[in-house]
Amino acid sequence: MKYVIPDNELVFEYSRASGPGGQHVNRVQTAVQLRFDARASNALPAAVKQRLMKLAGSRLTLDGCVLIQAQSHRSQLKNKEAAVARLQKLVDRAAVPPKKRRPTKPTKASKERRLKSKKVRGQVKKLRGDRDGGE
Repeated sequence: MKYVIPDNELVFEYSRASGPGGQHVNRVQTAVQLRFDARASNALPAAVKQRLMKLAGSRLTLDGCVLIQAQSHRSQLKNKEAAVARLQKLVDRAAVPPKKRRPTKPTKASKERRLKSKKVRGQVKKLRGDRDGGE
């Protein structure tokens, strides 16, 4: 399922970007920091919020906000669009519930192969032993 985050839940802050760009980068505030309060959001169900906060990792603040930085483009609008797209991608990943793990057991043939390789390895080690019986 695709969840759309309303614009009123997104907070944008603008600053000067770092890196190359000459005078332009020193004059224009093109870097964008997107802040989305995942914990207080009404657009997402509780399970999706939990997975989103887990997926956010270091981008999650202590108060439950997801922070996304974008400064790769020269224009503020493109950086804003890039930040929103990255957040949407994160939400889409969080919307997919993880598959349940089905416990499986090794096959008889794989157990036999394992034991055979252990025996061979043991023989190799045995042959390395002291030839004259010790001391």
